[in-house]
Amino acid sequence: MLRGVPVLVFGLVAAFASGPVLSQAYPARPIKLVVPFPPGGVTDLVGRLLAQEMSKGLGQPLVVENRPGGGTSIGIGLVAKAPPDGYLIGLGVTSGLAINVAMMKVPYDPIKDFAPISLVGTIPFVVVAYPGAGIESVGDLIAKAKASPGSIAFGSVGNGTATHLAGELFKTMTGANLVHVPYKGSSPALTALIAGEIPVAFVDLTAALPYIGSGKVRALATTGSRRPVAAAHAPTMAEAGLAGYEIIVWFGLVAPAGTPPQIVQQLSVEVNRAMNLPEVREKLAAVAFEAETATPEQFSAFIAAEIPRWARLVQASGAKLD
Repeated sequence: MLRGVPVLVFGLVAAFASGPVLSQAYPARPIKLVVPFPPGGVTDLVGRLLAQEMSKGLGQPLVVENRPGGGTSIGIGLVAKAPPDGYLIGLGVTSGLAINVAMMKVPYDPIKDFAPISLVGTIPFVVVAYPGAGIESVGDLIAKAKASPGSIAFGSVGNGTATHLAGELFKTMTGANLVHVPYKGSSPALTALIAGEIPVAFVDLTAALPYIGSGKVRALATTGSRRPVAAAHAPTMAEAGLAGYEIIVWFGLVAPAGTPPQIVQQLSVEVNRAMNLPEVREKLAAVAFEAETATPEQFSAFIAAEIPRWARLVQASGAKLD
């Protein structure tokens, strides 16, 4: 992951300040920010916080437009087809920019059709267990699965999702024969877990936090490289004994390919400024979102590395969409 990336504000400002008049005049009207999820979730929260803070620096409103569907491909596809003038940008996520290309036919090329602006942040997943299942640790889960292959099911938020692949990576690394049970979102998966219909689930940490706090589910481990502030009591997978396991969902801003570099840099400066505000980081940390930033070049290289990484996991696991 990109940790502690320096915010090259002065260099970027100098780059576009000395550029053509186009960059100096931008933006001359409101900018549309496409969020490929419905209102109310953590992605929507991130998008609206970004829009609010970036508007202050840009001097024009950023208007959030929610366009869910197609595993985020619908919303991010709109960005790919938009005029490259900086007036329509999108909040891309792991699924739309890295996973979907290995799982389905998408109406865009994640490398050729976008101008990456900046990484925005990450959220880890969490492995949670039904308290009555007798599984109190990752070690317990592995031992029970190996003792009785195929008898333990794990829930996810759907076939081909990052949480599904998180479970498949767990199976591959441990040799545990778990049976996948897909649900249509975090809420149905957690509801089934709380009811004891499944013993364990891989879900995003943000959705699970209230149930972990109330004791309705037991957090076995989080899936990032370090413990998130919102779930500091839970070990990481590595701490739980599975060295090398790391899988998260990431978020970042992208513009259509061909957007003038001066505009991309200007937007990147504003993302970096907004995501490094203490009040923004504090609000996001409360929902297990870890703010991270990058230059356009760094984010571009990051996406290029993520695509084959997820493709290898999809191929190795045999994961398929419904």
